[in-house]
Amino acid sequence: MAEAPTHASEMHAALELERTAQRALLEGCRERAQRLFGEAAARYRASWELASPTSYGRLIGMQKAAILAGGGEEQAPYVRSALAQLQELTPAAAYALAIADLLLDDDAGALARAKAMRAGGGAFERTAEAIEALAQGQAQRYEAAVRAIVADFESRREHLTGVAIADTALMLQELAARKAIRVDLQSDLVGPGVQRAEAGGER
Repeated sequence: MAEAPTHASEMHAALELERTAQRALLEGCRERAQRLFGEAAARYRASWELASPTSYGRLIGMQKAAILAGGGEEQAPYVRSALAQLQELTPAAAYALAIADLLLDDDAGALARAKAMRAGGGAFERTAEAIEALAQGQAQRYEAAVRAIVADFESRREHLTGVAIADTALMLQELAARKAIRVDLQSDLVGPGVQRAEAGGER
């Protein structure tokens, strides 16, 4: 008899699906990658529902994967509901909510969450800069922020157990497209497969 899923097993499944999706994206298999990202988002949500942690990383991962799957809007109200009772926002909770705000076209909300993210410094601050630029429609500032995110990935040369792809920057690129802001990510971390897909490869 199969064991019942746990928050740990669902989280592990979500991470594995995300890694496989990232590899597919690097190879230019956009359609397969989007399907796998969608499955990863569902497993992240299942993990959260089985045991909601205080790190909020699952909600961030859920939304990233859903956005890279070509959607995400259906997850945004869920994130707001899941975090509605918080009295004080940690940088990670603010990050999850900022993504939800952008998906719901709540620019004022995204700006407020980004301010709370900056308290985390480092990667939180870099991502907050990009979120603020998107919320304010500042294309040049956004481009500089995304390039800083990619540069950070390049300095570490790995992400999510060795899958070399700047998924945060790719997520922000997808969100920016909704505001007609576009940045061409030039980095071997993103890989020629992504560029081929953008140019009209497998979708």
